[in-house]
Amino acid sequence: MSTPAPQRQGHGVRLSYYDFGRTTAFCCQSDPRFSYCAYVPESYAEDGADRYRLLVAIHGSRREMVAYRDAFIALAERRRLIVLAPLFPAGILAANDHSSYKMLRVGAMHYDAVLFAMIAELEARYRLDADRFALFGFSGGAQFAQRFFTLHPERLSAVSIASPGVVTLLDLARDHWVGVRDFAERFGKPLDLAAMRRVAVQMVVGAADRDTWEITIKPGDPWWQPDANIAGADRPARLDALKASFEAQGISVRRDIVPGIAHTLPGLLPVVEDFFDKASGEANFVGSV
Repeated sequence: MSTPAPQRQGHGVRLSYYDFGRTTAFCCQSDPRFSYCAYVPESYAEDGADRYRLLVAIHGSRREMVAYRDAFIALAERRRLIVLAPLFPAGILAANDHSSYKMLRVGAMHYDAVLFAMIAELEARYRLDADRFALFGFSGGAQFAQRFFTLHPERLSAVSIASPGVVTLLDLARDHWVGVRDFAERFGKPLDLAAMRRVAVQMVVGAADRDTWEITIKPGDPWWQPDANIAGADRPARLDALKASFEAQGISVRRDIVPGIAHTLPGLLPVVEDFFDKASGEANFVGSV
């Protein structure tokens, strides 16, 4: 008979061995279709009084949430961050649904609300300061991150948008998802450009990330609109168009083009870590180091 794992008292809930370091996977209590794992730094003391900041890492279409969590362990240890890596499974809205989470909201399905529920669960478990947090997304996760930033800039201190395939420009002449002309009507709140200007923003892509087969939207595709491909043919071009649309609204952007890197996360991580390291020393990145 195995020995039960030791129980430990956490911030509001009783914790176990599996709640520390590389945590196990948890279902989201408000909607068990979704799950998440986390990383809690070794410096986290159960009887401490200090609060930790949050970094959320959003997976791409392959949904390798553990790899996204593990990618930020060194940063988490260095900057005293708790890392949250959600899983938004395929097949939520239909058997062949691989992409609805990238649009943030589709009908009654609000993926941003699911993320907020996961964060609330972490806040009940740990001493977490998540009023404002850092957000990272790669590929499909970068689409989520970009649109989350547009809708909830007041909740973010820093955002890194890595290699998105389909972007929503801050274009006031075109409707969602291509632009934001109908933003207030669609989301029930105005576009808050002043809040967006207070967030540290990185846009990053590999210079060799040139494949277009997955990101070219054609008539008959679910996301088709007449201007669906207006941002450019490939990911570097689309990132440049997104950056230009942000800067036209007074939002500062750090742009990183990584030589020799195609559509892969590991090659981008050094510049992403550098961005979050620098952002963590700035006033808009909540908490002290």
